[in-house]
Parts: sequence; structure tokens; C-alpha cells
Amino acid sequence: MPVGDSMTIGSAGEHTWRYRLWQHLCASYGRPFTLVGPREALYDKSEDAPTSYAYADPDFPRTHLAGWGEGWLHMAPLIGDAVRTCRADVLLVSLGLIDLGFYTNAEQTAQNARRFIAEARAANPRVRMVLLPVVPNIRAEHDAPFAEQVTRFNELLAKTTADLDEPRSPLLLASPYPPYDIHTDTYDGTHPNENGEHRIAAAFAEAMHQGWDLGAAYDR
Repeated sequence: MPVGDSMTIGSAGEHTWRYRLWQHLCASYGRPFTLVGPREALYDKSEDAPTSYAYADPDFPRTHLAGWGEGWLHMAPLIGDAVRTCRADVLLVSLGLIDLGFYTNAEQTAQNARRFIAEARAANPRVRMVLLPVVPNIRAEHDAPFAEQVTRFNELLAKTTADLDEPRSPLLLASPYPPYDIHTDTYDGTHPNENGEHRIAAAFAEAMHQGWDLGAAYDR
């Protein structure tokens, strides 16, 4: 189940990193799988709402739990029911930018991440999670206090991952490599372009492959 904000839901006309990862797993996974989630839409910028279903590939399993302008704060209360009803066994989570930008500081955001993990495990004690730190964005280049909060939250997310990891419900921290570049990996300093979609997909794919031997190394 992909879980995220605007970088995960994507907007009309975009492929999204969800699609890039699905393509990769179709070629490498070696057994049946699908993406799951309670939502299906893309965001339609012209309507300022998640109302588009204009996916480029009609065979893509477009379900997810992502929302434009949503963060750990918003997803923590939703994740338990989503995991339970959609029978998710792996969560691929990209959250935090919205929280830090509008709602909570680094420490509060980390507490919401811990609540999210607890709620997911209450719904499925064996759920696995891959967590992506907040990737570079244009605001952090021009807003020093915000950049400090991003750095602090990413440190706390790494600590949370280490503290809460357990064999029955393992946690992994994903990392784009080489470092995510807003000038080559986004179309507006925040949202991924085609290259950025592949980079985020690769971060999740490599974490699962190296940590759990799921799928294969990412080959664009």
C-alpha cells in the first residue's frame, strides 16, 4: 500500500512513483502481488481536488492511501482501518513535508509517525513498513528554520525506525541514491518529474530488495 502526500497521489497526466515501482515489481517480483488502498484518484489541479482517473496505463492497480496536502498527522487516524479493510501487508510510506510545512514541528511529527506505526500494527501485527525520509524540496533551500526542522525530523525518523523495528513487523528506512536533486528530479522544486518518480520508486525497491529480499535491484 503506497501511503503519502502530493508526491505519492500525483496529479492528472503524471505516471507517479507508484506506477514506476509497480512496473519494476511486475518484472522482478516472481510471484503474484498487487497494490492496495482505499483510494484510487489522482489529483486534478484544475478542480483543486482528487477527482481525476486519467492514468496512463489502464492495467495499473491504482489503489493507494495518499492525499494532496496530507501528512503523518492525517494518515495516522486512517491507517488502521485501511490496513484492515485492504489487507495490506507492506506499507510504502512517504510523508512529513506537509506536517513540517504547515502543522507540526519535528518532534510532534515524529510522534505522529509512531502513532501511525502503532495503528498499522494493531490492524495487522505482521505488517511491514518502508519509510522514506523527507526528500529535498525548494522551501528548504530558502527557509533555514524549515530546513532545520526537516533535518531534525529525518534524524528522528531514523531513530524511530531503529527503536520500533521488530522481527514480526519489521521497519526499513529508504534512501534515494544518489541524493535527490530538486533541480533534476522535480518539475517545481517539490513534486517529482519522470526522473524523480524513478528515484523514489528505486528507493523503495532497493530497501525491500536489500532488507527483505523482495523483488530485485531497481533497473530503470
